[in-house]
Amino acid sequence: MNAAKIAYKPVGLVLGAAGGMLAGMAFKQVWKVIEGEGDAPDAMDEDRRWKEILLAAAVQGAIFAVVKAAIERSGAVTARRLTGSWPG
Repeated sequence: MNAAKIAYKPVGLVLGAAGGMLAGMAFKQVWKVIEGEGDAPDAMDEDRRWKEILLAAAVQGAIFAVVKAAIERSGAVTARRLTGSWPG
């Protein structure tokens, strides 16, 4: 493992945590648009239908994947600009 990869590891962890928080906030806003109000259903919500639970899971997964990819890519591009080598 080269020095750029090692140096990028803590940065990647911080970016990942920040991305998770950002994705969570984005999901809450998107769910408000989909359902109007209220919290997104959890798989263990007894009073929710399968359709609601699976839709919420699909939307949440898509948002988290897009945010994760965008943050990882941006972090790698920035690391290359600063160090001259790709961290991945």
